[in-house]
Amino acid sequence: MARCDLTAVCFVYNIFRALILDCRFFGNIPSSLGNLSYLTHLDLDGNDFTGELPESLSNLHQLTNLLLASSKLTGNFHHAQLNLTQEEKISPLDLPNTQDCPAEELRDPTLTAIDFSSNQFEGMLPSNMSSLSKLEYFDMSVNSFSGPIPSSLFMIPSLTRLNLEKNIFSGPVEIGNISSPSKLQELSLGGNNLSGPIPGSISKLVGLSYLDLSFWDTERGLVDFSIFLHLKSLTLLNISHLNTRSMLDLSLFSNFTSLTLLHLSGNNLHISSTLYLPSPIGSLGLSSCNISEFPKFLRTQTGLGYLDISQNSFSGFEGTSDVIQRSPIEMLDISSNSFQDPFPLLPNSTRIVVASDNQFSGNIPTKICELVALETLVLTNNNFSGSIPRCFENFNTTLSVLHLRNNSLSGNIPEEVFSASLICLDVGRNKLSGELPKSLINCTKLEFLNVEDNEVSDAFPFLLRMLPNLQIIVLRSNRSHGPIFSPGDSLSFPKLRIFDISENLLPLDYFAGWSTMSSVVYIAYDKLHRFIGFTFSNYHKSVVLANKGSKMELLGSSFRIYKTIDVSGNRLEGDIPQSIGLLKELIVLNMTNNAFTGHIPPSLSNLTNLQSLDLSQNRLSGTIPPELEKLTFLAWMNFSNNMLEGPIPQGTQIQSQNSSSFVHNPGLCGAPLKRSCGEGKEEERKQDEEKEEKDQVSSWCILWIRHRPYSVFI
Repeated sequence: MARCDLTAVCFVYNIFRALILDCRFFGNIPSSLGNLSYLTHLDLDGNDFTGELPESLSNLHQLTNLLLASSKLTGNFHHAQLNLTQEEKISPLDLPNTQDCPAEELRDPTLTAIDFSSNQFEGMLPSNMSSLSKLEYFDMSVNSFSGPIPSSLFMIPSLTRLNLEKNIFSGPVEIGNISSPSKLQELSLGGNNLSGPIPGSISKLVGLSYLDLSFWDTERGLVDFSIFLHLKSLTLLNISHLNTRSMLDLSLFSNFTSLTLLHLSGNNLHISSTLYLPSPIGSLGLSSCNISEFPKFLRTQTGLGYLDISQNSFSGFEGTSDVIQRSPIEMLDISSNSFQDPFPLLPNSTRIVVASDNQFSGNIPTKICELVALETLVLTNNNFSGSIPRCFENFNTTLSVLHLRNNSLSGNIPEEVFSASLICLDVGRNKLSGELPKSLINCTKLEFLNVEDNEVSDAFPFLLRMLPNLQIIVLRSNRSHGPIFSPGDSLSFPKLRIFDISENLLPLDYFAGWSTMSSVVYIAYDKLHRFIGFTFSNYHKSVVLANKGSKMELLGSSFRIYKTIDVSGNRLEGDIPQSIGLLKELIVLNMTNNAFTGHIPPSLSNLTNLQSLDLSQNRLSGTIPPELEKLTFLAWMNFSNNMLEGPIPQGTQIQSQNSSSFVHNPGLCGAPLKRSCGEGKEEERKQDEEKEEKDQVSSWCILWIRHRPYSVFI
């Protein structure tokens, strides 16, 4: 779809009653919108606007619906004031990236719908919201609003939907006394920093069909779960991760007939062996519920599309392994349990399978190949052996995530594994051998490739340069050999963030084309799916990196900003390329334990975001460049075991290092080493004087002996 700049558009005619602009417009919201004085409905959802909300919007006195969701607004003004009436002001909303500009005023109290969701707004909601007496729909979800949730919101008699989820609201919530029947049907407060007891007055919101209180921190207090008994109209309930010491008996919901989503993860559950839930549940979250016996009631559930029973203590399915096959499962997470063979039978509708951190063994079941809709398969940290099934070619158009890390798989990586849709491939820490498949060239969407700790014997795979989206390459601890460049070929890797290889030879200008490490580009790696209103991250990538002298593991979203080069423990030789200084967004650089020679390139001072630098155990000579004093974020460095000389630079971050970072360089001097630079010169001067004196004495002795040839001295 084409994108258009709306900035210069002039709205003149005021005959419009409704204006819907959802065509990916960008630029500023034009101030001429204020000319549309008869406008009652303004929908700017799903655009790419920047800049300020125009003051002229305060002229829209008849406006009843203001929808700005998912428009990438951050706000370029300092204060925005929602005036509920022309006489009564309420406290301001502060938005990021601010400048001092005039306040906006939406003066008409006839607003029935306000939707600012999925932007980057921040600040506090006004304490008095009840004057919006006709408000029916209020959605501020997925922003950065903070402070308390105003109790006045619950006093608006017409309000039917209130969504404040995924902000940073904090403190206790006061709902107040609800005397008249509430019209509220949707209440979503999950994913905030709310704390304290859950208000018992929630039980009076009997019209609720959707209730999300997830991640409410009760501070290990008691929760009276019976308050939910009165909410018989509920279809979706999420009360996961309440941080309570109370036990939740699942039989509480045995009389709920309309529940389609029930998420109770992170709470202590009691599940009776005779439990029966009449509701046709489609989405069930029971992760981290301290359960050891597989719930028998799941055998009667035939409508499950999403099931998460991860991080419990299950060892088996307490019967036949087809218990899950009876539902049209799309997403299954059984990770972090103690499940053993047999692997569960799954319906053909399955798109996502996460079975990592269990005790499955033997060959990977070929039954998995019958899941023609499979998009994500995570079997990390099990005991699977044998080869990777060639029948994975059945996923040629669907599979985007394949994680087989840390098993005992052997043999070659089959050409058939690689789907054109593949985004993430992790086969690290197995016993795979042979060469990397040439079919990798077809994986143009590939972002993450991890083959570490195998027995792959291959020259550097030049075909990787053809993958335009590749951001993480980990080939560490294999049997790779030969140079990593080919004369006349470019290996630009425009989006590379993490580069970890072994047994290669770097050319002088190798880093010149790595544009992502030389500019600020943030890319989200977690692929999100939505099922019945519930968003989850369907896989976690993991890379172990050497950082600040220790090994660390990056998970999931850590990759968004992490940029690393690790070529340690290889046979790399020659000069460190000057072009390393082009990678201005680099955070970790590890070149230890190689055979680099020459001087440390002063261009390293351009890496202003660098936090960890390890050049130890090489053959580097010359001085430590004083330009490195500019690297104010450099918290850890190691230059030990080289042939460096001269004074250690005096920058604060350098002087704060342990002396072990500079030892075994015979010519280095100055703090933090004990050897002062003047001391070395003084010792050298004394040695020269002593040598001169000895030479003079020797000369006199020789001359004296020549003149007394018959004398012998013992």
